[in-house]
Amino acid sequence: MENASLSSFLTPSAPGPEKSTPSAPGPSQGIERTLHLLSIAVYGVACLLGVTGNGLVIWIAGFKMEKTVNVVWFLNLALADFVFTFFLPLSIAYTALGFHWPFGRFLCKLNSSLAFLNMFASVFLLTIISLDRCLLVVLPVWSRNHRKPRLAWAIALVTWGAALLISSPYFLFRDTALSARNATSCYNNFALSGNYSSEGSRSLWRKRHRAMILARFVFGFLLPFTVIATCHSVVAYQVQRRRLAKSPKPLRIIAAVTASFFLCYSPYHVLSLLEMSKTSGSPAVKRVLHLGVPLASSLAFFNSCLNPLLYVFMGQKSFRRSVRGAFEGAFGEDTLLSWSSRRKSRAASQTEPHGESRKLGLFKGTMFLNPDGAHTLYNTCPTHLVPPPPCQEAGKTCWRLEISMAVE
Repeated sequence: MENASLSSFLTPSAPGPEKSTPSAPGPSQGIERTLHLLSIAVYGVACLLGVTGNGLVIWIAGFKMEKTVNVVWFLNLALADFVFTFFLPLSIAYTALGFHWPFGRFLCKLNSSLAFLNMFASVFLLTIISLDRCLLVVLPVWSRNHRKPRLAWAIALVTWGAALLISSPYFLFRDTALSARNATSCYNNFALSGNYSSEGSRSLWRKRHRAMILARFVFGFLLPFTVIATCHSVVAYQVQRRRLAKSPKPLRIIAAVTASFFLCYSPYHVLSLLEMSKTSGSPAVKRVLHLGVPLASSLAFFNSCLNPLLYVFMGQKSFRRSVRGAFEGAFGEDTLLSWSSRRKSRAASQTEPHGESRKLGLFKGTMFLNPDGAHTLYNTCPTHLVPPPPCQEAGKTCWRLEISMAVE
């Protein structure tokens, strides 16, 4: 086996300035063979569960559910994972053939690009979702007026465009060439040259390699992680401040999806930085990279099949519930709206004179806001789905908003 490179996602860097040599027979060869088999097994499971699970999410969220903002977010996450896992059989075949690529240059470029497109699109979408949740909790009235599925689709398209732009260099630099062992390698040709004998080509290869690793770490991990951690800290503070027993289910599912992404990709980014460091040339570090790359890459690949499992197991209270019901519970908007409304109502009841606080009921109809924004007038019947009185009967001038809400 040739030395693997994290930049190649379980594919050899050679041919290039970093020439690799076959492993000597011995215990290490047995470990490598085991890692090959483990990678193939993980890829196979990720492909099967990812295509099936994400395909089911796309079918239900895309064709069976009302297009809410939450549904738009989760549908795009499923699309990113589905496209990637659909092409995983190419990586399975490449690993099974001992890193021989028989599928041509274009598919070599496409397969690698899709891996990084999936990574960037997923982490960008998770960042947008976290910002959306934060705004929903901090500015509930503003969110009700501005959170529309059409706006969510526009933001999702911009997110896909950004992910496509930042992953495009992987399509440019990916190439195929015949290796020393007479096998076709799918590798990163950062110098865009087949001749690495000159020092200039080797130096250019190293500079672009480092630039790619740094850009991937900053835009694919560090910045998104900072924004997401800040948003979740704000939400957690609001939960504690309002003394709520637990946060709404969609928020818990989003937190679980985000945590699984960063846990699965953290080893990959750590090893990438280690590969770029000055100590990467030492035998010990080379050995760590040689054995760690397959494990880190397999874990990163496996993340693409986890989200549907989280939706099913966290989106339902009972295993008897249907899959569609589980997805509806996971993607629901009502819980989030009721939580924000309940929070606002508690704050309002603390400032109103004694006896003027209003009860929260369950309704689907019209909500009225006073011009000063201080109070919200709801249906006062707690057990019936009765629309609120007309605006003129509220006793004062007010704004009228059509909403659908369930308040516990």
